Amino acid sequence: MQPLTGVKGMNDCFAPESGRWEWLEGQMRGLLHAWGYSNIRVPVVEPLQLFVRGIGEVTDIVEKEMYAFEDKLNGDQLALRPEITAGIVRAVIEHSALYNGPLRVWSIGPVFRHERPQKGRYRQFHQLDVECLGYPGPDVDAELILLTRALWQRLGLKEGEDIHLELNSLGEPAERAAHRAALVSYLQQHEAQLDEDARRRLHSNPLRVLDTKNPTMQALVDAAPKLLDFLGPESIAHLDGVRAVLDAAGLSYTLNPRMVRGLDYYNRTVFEWVTPHLGSQATVCGGGRYDGLIAQLGGKPAPGIGFGLGMERLLLLLETLQLGQGAVALDAYAVVPDGAPLGTVLPLLAGLRAKGLAVQMHAGGGSMKSQFKRADGSGARFALVFGADELARGEVNVKNLADGSQQAVSFSALAAWAASVAP
Repeated sequence: MQPLTGVKGMNDCFAPESGRWEWLEGQMRGLLHAWGYSNIRVPVVEPLQLFVRGIGEVTDIVEKEMYAFEDKLNGDQLALRPEITAGIVRAVIEHSALYNGPLRVWSIGPVFRHERPQKGRYRQFHQLDVECLGYPGPDVDAELILLTRALWQRLGLKEGEDIHLELNSLGEPAERAAHRAALVSYLQQHEAQLDEDARRRLHSNPLRVLDTKNPTMQALVDAAPKLLDFLGPESIAHLDGVRAVLDAAGLSYTLNPRMVRGLDYYNRTVFEWVTPHLGSQATVCGGGRYDGLIAQLGGKPAPGIGFGLGMERLLLLLETLQLGQGAVALDAYAVVPDGAPLGTVLPLLAGLRAKGLAVQMHAGGGSMKSQFKRADGSGARFALVFGADELARGEVNVKNLADGSQQAVSFSALAAWAASVAP
């Protein structure tokens, strides 16, 4: 029988690579806890209309990339989530979660987009999603950006060299409408220079034309009307408020008037962290303000801002720069000869684990030589040898796998030994 294989662009992950995931997720959780953000968990499957209404019907995500299907039981139109923000907003509305005041929340999980798999871009990938709901001012915009900066510092990324912030404002709907009219007029005057995607978007979503990656159109879009020139006093004041905090914090950034992001729900502040080390997959993290989304999805109007961070892409960047580490290695590997009394061995190992050591017991039998080979390959710092002679004396032979030194430790002294070597 032909063996089954996984879906293209949806990857399996084993150790030691899975250890890098554990380490990165641990860094993120620790940081978010320190900044006062709480965890939220929402479904992977949502109503299709959530993304059509939230992300935008003429976005690439909805038009081309979303995994949508019909529920065979009741005919409901469903989708695998292509991003996490809309699901969080849906949950907040459904459970009246803003009743007692604003929220700072985060979630980590898989998202799905049907696109051509390549390094750093997959059909199932994972995001860290961080949201601030109910906060209208530029202070929380700046806080989110500074939070991402704190993450880069934790991971050893050099700001400005390994990763750089780009900032823009999309203003308010009326300001975007005035800019849109000017942009459509400009693009119509140069329609012969537009590629097929740009012509398709000319009237449905002209802002996305500015985000083209086609090199033959770069001069054209560089000369296009800029949204920043259409911002009113309140939008300008909001952007200035964000910039003032970032300037005071000494964070360098580029004001990029062409940045529009790929989702229709953004307004005012938008930002991206980009890297020069990953070629075309330059954006590692991006987000912005979405003050109209909660009302758009049926909730009581309230402001919001958040960001999504691609885990695979960040791990690829860390690997490229030889940064980061795997999960904590084993502290000890228990060598247990055939016939050893497990009723004695297992409680001793449980006691070591209770003291904070990571201990793996050999299973499946085998010679002492083969077990020591497994111990060496496990990455553990110590081998714990439960031989017949040692057990008869009420001792464990502890071998340091780094330097080969050995010592006998009595059962009664194991707790003290564990405390002395605990990481």
